[in-house]
Amino acid sequence: MTNTAELRALAEAIAREAGALLRDAFRGPELRVSAKSTPTDLVSEADHAAEHLIRERLSAARPDDGVLGEEGGDVEGTSGVRWVVDPLDGTVNFLFGVPQWAVSIAAEDADGALVGVVYDAERDELFSAERRGTATLNGHAIKPSTKADLATALVGTGFGYDAEVRRAQAAVVAKLLPEVRDIRRFGAAAIDLAWTACGRLDAYYEHGLNAWDLAAGGLICECVGLEVRHVDPIGVSNPGVIVGPPTLVDALAPWLV
Repeated sequence: MTNTAELRALAEAIAREAGALLRDAFRGPELRVSAKSTPTDLVSEADHAAEHLIRERLSAARPDDGVLGEEGGDVEGTSGVRWVVDPLDGTVNFLFGVPQWAVSIAAEDADGALVGVVYDAERDELFSAERRGTATLNGHAIKPSTKADLATALVGTGFGYDAEVRRAQAAVVAKLLPEVRDIRRFGAAAIDLAWTACGRLDAYYEHGLNAWDLAAGGLICECVGLEVRHVDPIGVSNPGVIVGPPTLVDALAPWLV
């Protein structure tokens, strides 16, 4: 039987260590950068260094587990547990000196996420949750917004890297913006989800997220009672997600098509 408390403690420790590495790089000399899927989709040597550290620590502690990471080199495990890792969520922010980036680590089994950790190293904020457990921020239980009125909701979102997807996302924003209090685009999905879980945002939506974007933050949101609803893709993106109190998710859904 999988001990989720042990997995959670391991993820928290590794996230803090990777966050410290990234924090030093964030304040250090200029990093080597390359493009991935498009010229706007960037990866740096800091991403690779953090993922290497995370994989080394996971392999040492749990050699039979699988690993899925944003920067590739996926490992097929035999234990039934797979780690889903985004070593640096918010790479563009990181490279431009914007302190809005995080380490995201989740562990999952055949039934979904077991534990999720999002570490905002610049603020030293560690969001953490385990299946059927309490979601916390630096060890203290968190509570989400209970807002049901779309007109007064502060909503987070994000944009993809493909130009066609961005056009479709811009069209959604143009329709939705007059219907809400305001929209925020911070540029790091893991933090957006964590902030929704602790009530800094009333709701969050985005099309085109990958597994490593959603795994940890999605579980944290579910553990505070929020709905994580998957919706059809727009443009050429991956499917979308809406996160928030169920009534607010219902109100948002018709606008996201």
